[in-house]
Amino acid sequence: GLDPQQVVDETLELAEGFKHRIADTQRLLNEALERGDTVLLEGSQGTLLDVDHGTYPYVTSSNPTAGGAAVGAGIGPTRITTVLGILKAYTTRVGEGPFPTELFDDSGEYLAKTGGEVGVTTGRARRTGWFDAVIARYATRVNGITDYFLTKLDVLSSLDEVPICVAYDVDGERVEDWPMTQTGIHHAKPIYEMMPGWSEDISGCRTFEELPTNAQNYVHRIEELSGARVSCIGVGPGRDETIVRHEIV
Repeated sequence: GLDPQQVVDETLELAEGFKHRIADTQRLLNEALERGDTVLLEGSQGTLLDVDHGTYPYVTSSNPTAGGAAVGAGIGPTRITTVLGILKAYTTRVGEGPFPTELFDDSGEYLAKTGGEVGVTTGRARRTGWFDAVIARYATRVNGITDYFLTKLDVLSSLDEVPICVAYDVDGERVEDWPMTQTGIHHAKPIYEMMPGWSEDISGCRTFEELPTNAQNYVHRIEELSGARVSCIGVGPGRDETIVRHEIV
């Protein structure tokens, strides 16, 4: 029932509108940087899903690591001055693939329920586990991370103890770096360091000093183990429920 000529006219009109939205984006970005503007490039997914540096074959088809930002945007790597990594206070993964600290007990159920761990795009339940410092160190190195935004610290409130995976046991050998082989990764068993927990509600904290001492110590230990400073901390789901320790921009 559509008029063919009307369809053609509307298509041409739409194309004319889009023509004004097409630009040489790499030139625009570089010109903005030359003016001294701040350019924010946002990546998706995570380090272990990187086609080159991830847990192949359980990876995506591109490079979500920081180096991919320069390639995708058309700017030189020397233009990047800050790399902000997003790091949960515990570990999650969607889909298949190795996960040394994965939990299959009440603790895993608690993290999943309290943290609302469901994939935003897929709707699939996320697998959960304790914080893995081996992965954090690897991510820091591969991405050149300068600062971390630690999210969901509030989910750990009410726990008596909070384990941190500081290394792996791979066939009887202590390994503190991400294993080079798939066999090593699949044989990795977490070696935990126990941190004292806290029971206070931290959602109202807006400075680092307002956090309970044990929560502060947990953050400090994550910094030591990951090799990068924690500049921002999420203490709740709200946009304003954030502690800024160091300005990123």
